[in-house]
Amino acid sequence: MARTDLNLLVIFDCIMQEQSVSAAARQLAMTQPAVSNAVSRMRHQWRDPLFIKDGRGIRPTPAAERLWMQIRQPLEIISAALNEPDFNPATASDTLRIAMTDGTAAFLWPRLRARTEQLAPLLNLHAVPFRGDGMTQLLEADADLVFDYFAGSHRQIHQQRMFDNHFVCVMSPRHALAQQPLTEEAFLQAEHLLVSLSGDARGQVDTQLAARGQSRRIAMTVNSFASALMLLPTTQLLCSLPWPVVASAVQRGELAVRQPPITLPPVPISMAWHQRSHQRPLQRWLRGLLQDIVDNSQNDLQPPDL
Repeated sequence: MARTDLNLLVIFDCIMQEQSVSAAARQLAMTQPAVSNAVSRMRHQWRDPLFIKDGRGIRPTPAAERLWMQIRQPLEIISAALNEPDFNPATASDTLRIAMTDGTAAFLWPRLRARTEQLAPLLNLHAVPFRGDGMTQLLEADADLVFDYFAGSHRQIHQQRMFDNHFVCVMSPRHALAQQPLTEEAFLQAEHLLVSLSGDARGQVDTQLAARGQSRRIAMTVNSFASALMLLPTTQLLCSLPWPVVASAVQRGELAVRQPPITLPPVPISMAWHQRSHQRPLQRWLRGLLQDIVDNSQNDLQPPDL
């Protein structure tokens, strides 16, 4: 290892991050044959196959995994030391893609835009639809960051819990149940609206009810939180939604809010990102900004005492 070309370590690190020779070549601005040639040199010098074909991709060998764990942090430190002085958010003109639901965007986007207009006016932030659990979007570089419910784990993915989504029941102020405490009996007999991003007409509430041998009627479903907020004020539907999604509508008097008569555990909202961007100055800055926004929005994240 003493005579190893350090460029091989950089190429090796990129292949491990991307899990693809062709993707690493694009990331490094190299041709695929050049990266493949570098892999051949690695295999010869380090006396291990390093990468094995696995379907359409590649899988690192145990030796490659052990080596990567040893070199990853030193390479990150070197990269940060070289790149940090050049970074200035005021002149950053990159485009970053953040995967989230429209409900999360309703809470986060106005606050984030207000801050970036002042601090990073040239930065482009594009919201992309949150698909599945967000994992594939990060692994395949379809998103630079996930900001939503993220339950998975992967050795190349970092994640940080941001806040908990607490559920409330909302309805039109003219709903028959809006002028009285919401009992369990009334809740079960009501006609419910469900926001289902997957199309499945069953949600967390139904799981809780099934565990108790109970059920409710899902009279309608929609596939976005925005659609629910438009539909509820003009109907006799009841909907259980995260407080940050409905807070503005409740404060404007468009919706009435009640405490759910059954226990609905809060859903953790996390920020997740790939190892490839862990030390990139712009993304480190953005993650810090998002954390600061959440820290200063705690009053908006907690539902009122009902």
